[in-house]
Amino acid sequence: MRRPQTVSLLKVSCLALLAGLVAGCQSSGNVKRPNISEAVPAEQALALPPPGGPSIVSVVEHKRGNGTEQMISLYTSSSVSGQNFLKVQFLGASGANSGTGNASYRMINEDGIIREAFAAVPSVQMTRSTTFLQNSYGPFGYASGQSGSGDTCIYGWQQIRSSRSAHTQARNFGMIQVRLRLCDARATERQLLGIMYGYTLVGTLDGEIWNPFGHQQGADPTLGRPSNPIYPDEGGYRNTPMAFGYEPAPAEIQSRVVRVRSVQPKAEEVPVLPPPTGPRVPLPDAASGLPQPDMSAVPSNEQTQPRTATASGLTVPSPECVGDSAMTAACRR
Repeated sequence: MRRPQTVSLLKVSCLALLAGLVAGCQSSGNVKRPNISEAVPAEQALALPPPGGPSIVSVVEHKRGNGTEQMISLYTSSSVSGQNFLKVQFLGASGANSGTGNASYRMINEDGIIREAFAAVPSVQMTRSTTFLQNSYGPFGYASGQSGSGDTCIYGWQQIRSSRSAHTQARNFGMIQVRLRLCDARATERQLLGIMYGYTLVGTLDGEIWNPFGHQQGADPTLGRPSNPIYPDEGGYRNTPMAFGYEPAPAEIQSRVVRVRSVQPKAEEVPVLPPPTGPRVPLPDAASGLPQPDMSAVPSNEQTQPRTATASGLTVPSPECVGDSAMTAACRR
C-alpha cells in the first residue's frame, strides 16, 4: 500500500526539478551593476561655479531612492591636503532607485557643521563666521581659516528649503543641501566667499509639492510708485537720497624742472702743447711766387705772423734771399 505513495512523491519531485530548470533557462543572464557612484560629464552637473572659476575637474553622481547627490570637484591651487569641491544633494520622494536606500532629511546643527568643516579642511584651524549672510537662494554660513603656509580656506554650507508655513499646505517638501570647500594660495577670504554668492543651481525636482524654493516672490511694491525714487548703489538699491551732480577731480599736472649743468674742463685736463722747434719754413704761397693778400687793412692784433717759421728765436732766411738776390730791398727788410 505504501509503494504507490512513494512513486507519486518521486514524480512530484521530478516535476519540481524540471520546472526549476526550465525557469533557469528562461532567465537572460545579463550582468547587473549595483547602483553606486559613477562619473558623469561636467555638462550634467547640477550646480555650476560662477563665471571665471574655479573650473570643474570632475563630477561624481550617486542616485538614491529619494534624490540625487553630486560631488563636483573644482580646480585646486593650494598646499593644503584635499580637493576643492561643490557638493549638492537634491532630496525629494521621486520613488526611483528605491532599492539603494534613502538619504535622511538632516537639518544643519552647529556641532555637525563644524565637524564637517574640520574634516573637509584638515590641519587648518577653522573659525565660524557669526555674520548673517544671504545669497540669491537664502541664508548661508561659512567658516574660514589660514594654513601655516599662508593658504586661505573656507567651508560654506547652505540648506535651501521653503518656510514652515508652506509645509502646512501639503507642498514644498523638497530640500537642497549645498557644501563648498575652497582653499587657494593666492586668493583672499572675500574672493573665495564670492563663490557662495555666485554659484548657480541648474537641477530641479519634479512635482509641485517638492519645490524647495517656496512661493515665487512678487516684484518690489515701490517699483513704478510715485515719490519712491530708486538710486543705484554697489550693493543693489537704496532708499536714501543721493546728491545730484558731481565735481570732477582736478587733473594732476606734474611739472618737470630740467637743470642743465655746464661742464667745464679742469685746468689740469687741458692739454699743454710744447713750443714749436725746428727751422723756419716759408708758407706754400710764398714759395710759389703768387701775389700775397694785402695785410695792411687787417688790425695789428689780427695780422698774421711772418710767413716764416720761428723756432727758439732763430730766423731762417727765405730761399729768395739766398745768393745774388740777397741784396734786394725785400730781403733787407
